[in-house]
Amino acid sequence: MTIAAGATCPAGVAAASEAVTGRAISVGFMLVDRFSMIAFSSAIEPLRLANRAVGRDLYRFSLWSEDGTKCAASNGIEVKVAGRFCDAQDFDMLVVCGGIDIQHPDHRALHSALRRCSARGAAIGAVCTGTYVLAKAGLLDGYRATIHWENLPGLVSEHDGLEIGSDLFEIDRNRFTCAGGTAAADMMLSLIVRDHGPSVASEVADQLIHHRIRESGERQRMDLRMRLGVSHPKLLRVVGLMETSLAEPLGSQELADAVQLSTRQLERLFLKYLGRSPAKHYLRIRLEHARNLIRQTAMPLLSVAFECGFTSASHFSKAYLDCFGQPPSAERKLVQTQGSVRA
Repeated sequence: MTIAAGATCPAGVAAASEAVTGRAISVGFMLVDRFSMIAFSSAIEPLRLANRAVGRDLYRFSLWSEDGTKCAASNGIEVKVAGRFCDAQDFDMLVVCGGIDIQHPDHRALHSALRRCSARGAAIGAVCTGTYVLAKAGLLDGYRATIHWENLPGLVSEHDGLEIGSDLFEIDRNRFTCAGGTAAADMMLSLIVRDHGPSVASEVADQLIHHRIRESGERQRMDLRMRLGVSHPKLLRVVGLMETSLAEPLGSQELADAVQLSTRQLERLFLKYLGRSPAKHYLRIRLEHARNLIRQTAMPLLSVAFECGFTSASHFSKAYLDCFGQPPSAERKLVQTQGSVRA
């Protein structure tokens, strides 16, 4: 299936409640292979609807890729583009649309285009894992940024000097980044508020059936109550402690003391609501974190083990094998092979 990109949008019938003057803001969407379709759609549709809301082009947008012909999203849908990264210039804004395995391709052509446009004064942004590209290009030095929660540990491990947080989105002067998914819509709506006022943004949100524009500092993930499907406050408190204490795991007694329970009571609580012991649940959290690091970073496996609270490579390897059906070395090799094939 192929979708053709349009640079402008048809005028709508609604008139803006406040006068908006000046030329249209030009926006270039830089599509990286296997980009996230939902993040891309959530970023571009608010611009189209802003144009429709006021009956003229507030934004003009076009799509660009490395080869200049098309780009496939992670869901397999191919999108036609206007040209190559190296030909993209004279934009007011550039938005890098990232997705799966962003760390594997060679982004040098995209880095050059971003640096060139940034030097000319363009605002530079990213949705989903596009933040990784900006960081590698050196365009986030001195700026606050965010990225999808799953990719946060990997990005921090490679760029520990950057101010990378876990907020829904960040707009810091002429840099803007978001976690991906529908967070891209909230970020673009906030930019529309900045550029053209709240009434235009509210009309766009209504068209999107987006009941409110979320604040930048809101959390990315559902809270534990929703993710686990339980509401017991002491259980949620303990799981929260587990998720924030990975490199130095807390002991059973420490976890029980934190919620004023005995270790036996804590054991019964986990078995009743989650069907496994606290130790097994904690181990699963640490191993899932390890898998994210193996897939998204080049960290040595021993460093991954230490980062996830394992003091022995053999213990880490056995636990990983029992959980995921293959040792961490096989996981890393598979990731490297897939990256080489795509490159």
